[in-house]
Amino acid sequence: MITVNNLSLQFGKRTLFDEVNLKFVNGNCYGVIGANGAGKSTFLKILTGDQDPTTGSISLEPGKRMAVLKQDHFEFDEFEVLNTVIMGHTRLFEIMKEKDALYAKPDFSDEDGMRTAELEAEFADLEGWNAETDAASLLSNLGIDEAKHYLKMSELSNDMKVRVLLAQALFGNPDVLILDEPTNDLDLKTISWLEDFLLDFKNTVIVVSHDRHFLDTVCTHICDIDFAKINLFTGNYSFWYQSSQLAARQRADKNKKAEEKKKELMEFIARFSANAAKSKQATSRRKMLDNLDIEEIQPSSRKYPGITFHQERDAGNQVLNIDNLSKSIDGQELFKGVSFIVNKGDKIALISKNSVALTAFFEILNGNLEADSGDFNFGTTISTAYLPNENHSYFEEKVGLIDWLRQYVHTDEEKEEVYLRTFLGRMLFTGEEALKTANVLSGGEKVRCMLSKMMLAKGNLLMLDEPTNHLDLESITALNNGMAEFRGTMLFTSHDHELVSTVANRIIEITPNGIIDKMMPYDAYLEDEKISKLQEELYA
Repeated sequence: MITVNNLSLQFGKRTLFDEVNLKFVNGNCYGVIGANGAGKSTFLKILTGDQDPTTGSISLEPGKRMAVLKQDHFEFDEFEVLNTVIMGHTRLFEIMKEKDALYAKPDFSDEDGMRTAELEAEFADLEGWNAETDAASLLSNLGIDEAKHYLKMSELSNDMKVRVLLAQALFGNPDVLILDEPTNDLDLKTISWLEDFLLDFKNTVIVVSHDRHFLDTVCTHICDIDFAKINLFTGNYSFWYQSSQLAARQRADKNKKAEEKKKELMEFIARFSANAAKSKQATSRRKMLDNLDIEEIQPSSRKYPGITFHQERDAGNQVLNIDNLSKSIDGQELFKGVSFIVNKGDKIALISKNSVALTAFFEILNGNLEADSGDFNFGTTISTAYLPNENHSYFEEKVGLIDWLRQYVHTDEEKEEVYLRTFLGRMLFTGEEALKTANVLSGGEKVRCMLSKMMLAKGNLLMLDEPTNHLDLESITALNNGMAEFRGTMLFTSHDHELVSTVANRIIEITPNGIIDKMMPYDAYLEDEKISKLQEELYA
């Protein structure tokens, strides 16, 4: 167990946390959520001792070991990969080093013999004889082949280092496991393995992630950071979100009686419990929700941007024909012979093992990059709106947000300051936020501005390249809802499993040697064995 007692943290006049009291108990997985800047990563640093609170304390149950996913990708550059993983268990690694030093002594004494006997006993208690095998197994499961296990960390790419550091945190069955964005740079197969690992993990997990599918799969509780408080809720992210939205609607409904509200909440819990029974965490999660006190369900004070895409006109039946497109960059063939027809109403998720290929494909369709061969044609009724992966060039000038947005409107009414301020307010640029200049915006603010630009374009064919990058969970959820409700046609790519599975009705995978085109749900696509075999051929 790890206990948070009267925790407060202030930076100057700003209060990040105020008198927080929590207990994280064994067997549970806690997802820490909060808007950008709310203090999620800072809270984890306080738990691990890397940040001192202004007041209060953190206490770890005596004799228990905490493991943390390290964020410094260069900290272990001088160490071998396998040793870096074992270093996750500090005491075990110390014993190994001391043993090796003693056995290497040319004048090994009786005293040294007694000391090594003590060390060997402790080594055995910590299952040290399995350390290298366990570390190698973790590395392999995280996609690092055996040939890399004895390289120095400095010889690995950054995305491989992330995987090694994740293996380091998972190593040795820690009593408390703290993970900050553990799915970053992981492919779907590796994320699925990590989900299964955490579902089987019997101790305490505290995790920050923007991956809603991951949070839904592994979390038993949600810790919501809001207004300098941290509130603990039973259930995963979707349960927290849907229950808080239901509670907010009930609070707004002045006419509904208390008995009716209680019945509605109980029915909601029952429905969610039934769905939970089909999940990987079926038994534990359903039991938790069945025993949930409905008083725990409270409306959230969190604000969500208003992301709604409208078409200025309906598209005709001819939307987009793509014929034999090919592209190479710096001698690397990204794709060749790509041909398919986009039908009216399609919501196509474009996927690939190479994100560069997807970005190049979108850039070609939007006239920013030339294909090596092939052609594409939009229908005469089609108007497009595009969210690029890289948006830096749109925000170089020191111009206010109202004037920045004014560049992308088309009617006199939309150019009015009142209209633009209202629009920016919907996208959470209120008060001083609306007075910022474009060149000082954060990554998430830039994406919200680009989404505003898209909405104002009112296109009937939307193209989005990794739209959830830099967004917080609230913005991702609002974007997901907006994309799902859009009545037009859409091409998009995203690493967000939840977004793809709830929006796409068609999956097209772009490979160096052709495409796989299936009209089917995303989860079914991932589980299809015939598609897996086809992928092996096309990526070979």
